[in-house]
Amino acid sequence: MVLQLILRYLANNEQLIQRLADSYPLRRAAQMVLSAYYRSRSIAEQQKLVGMSPERLQQALRSFKSNVQKEIENAKNDLSKKK
Repeated sequence: MVLQLILRYLANNEQLIQRLADSYPLRRAAQMVLSAYYRSRSIAEQQKLVGMSPERLQQALRSFKSNVQKEIENAKNDLSKKK
């Protein structure tokens, strides 16, 4: 409850919010988030995932996940063979 009051006070402190918004780490984090968003959006458009149905997208994600798991297992096997 005390923590909630402190957080509410900090969230309503305009000077603190402005100083945080002007700080380099938060500006850089915002730049990185936007960059990732636009990059993923561009890739989705190139792969024609934008107009894809939810079922098809889930299938593609499952396929991607299984491929990543197979590659991880292959890498583990390769490392164990090298030892």
